[in-house]
Amino acid sequence: MRSGNWPASLQLIGSKGLGGAERWFQRFCEALADRQASVAIGIRAGGALDRARAQQEWGARLPCHRLPFRTVWDPVSRLAVERLVRRERPEIVQTYMGRATRLTRLSQRSGLIQSGLIRPGSAHAGLTRPGLTRPVHLTRLGGYYELSPYRHADAWIGNTRQLCDWMLQQGLPAQRVYQIYNFVDPPQPLPAAEIERLRRTLGVTREERLLLCMGRFVAVKGQRYLLAALARLPAELGGRRWRLLLLGDGPLRQRLRQQARELGIDRRILWLGWQPEPAPYLQLADLVVFPSLETEALGNVILEAWAWRRPLLTAAFRGAREITQHGADAWCVPCEDAPALAEGIRLLLQEPALAKALVEEGARRVEQAFSPDAIMRRYLELYTELTDG
Repeated sequence: MRSGNWPASLQLIGSKGLGGAERWFQRFCEALADRQASVAIGIRAGGALDRARAQQEWGARLPCHRLPFRTVWDPVSRLAVERLVRRERPEIVQTYMGRATRLTRLSQRSGLIQSGLIRPGSAHAGLTRPGLTRPVHLTRLGGYYELSPYRHADAWIGNTRQLCDWMLQQGLPAQRVYQIYNFVDPPQPLPAAEIERLRRTLGVTREERLLLCMGRFVAVKGQRYLLAALARLPAELGGRRWRLLLLGDGPLRQRLRQQARELGIDRRILWLGWQPEPAPYLQLADLVVFPSLETEALGNVILEAWAWRRPLLTAAFRGAREITQHGADAWCVPCEDAPALAEGIRLLLQEPALAKALVEEGARRVEQAFSPDAIMRRYLELYTELTDG
């Protein structure tokens, strides 16, 4: 059934850990709840999202179903998903990442015809084949993934135009591929006293310039090029020492730590691990650095830097080229270019007028094109298009 204008949806993700996709899942589902949409979630039992919810870090308003999601071929999970769909009777089942998508195989037994929610012959019924009487399976891609786990869905969302173009090149039908950017929540600054406590906890002073880099420790995030860039910088820029706040974790952690030690910069870096809420660190930062490689699709870090009014230095990967304007809202340098990253850091820390101009234009861009209202309006249009007869 529907709540207000929103078709009922079931949002499914099978991740074990936390990363950008999981943060988007949290943000999007909370935005649905904010709009009084009828929404339920299915997450991996015992996974990081499950633990965060148990600790009341998110999702208290969302009906939550804990699913096994053990492997991509798990028949128990596949059956559990189908049973959940029959119980919840959503009009939209939206899946994220390969595991949840692969294990979501909606059959006619998942149908809504008995409930009267979907009519034979409706626009929804014609989405994939005549007589379809089950929910629409919509899957969202946030990267250039192998498409075999996604092809059986009814429709696909890509979070950049270039990603959608790539999906079309891989053979997905153009009439069922939709482009919708991510949004970022408006910042909610912490009181000054809390920020000062955080400074003391981290052991940094007001006089130090704080660089912030966020992302999983995987190759595409490009942290190794940032470390190489930092090794090219003097200990002080503009008469002030700098430190790097490095948020994240992942398989390359030990390799990156070893690189920092070999470069002699390990003591300038605060290895802060994965932070479910990066807002305090964005509030502390003097400069956000995003050194991702070419295959990065979008990068929520760009939007977060703009929303928090922080100057942004980014590599010019695909997503950055699509949404940023070099010298206007971000300072963009070539991917895999440590000298250019180093020069960008030096420039933005020593040219406050330039940094301020980037901040002002970035704040304007995020409010205009990447606000929750703008993006959720687009999702409502898509949900309605897929389900209205």
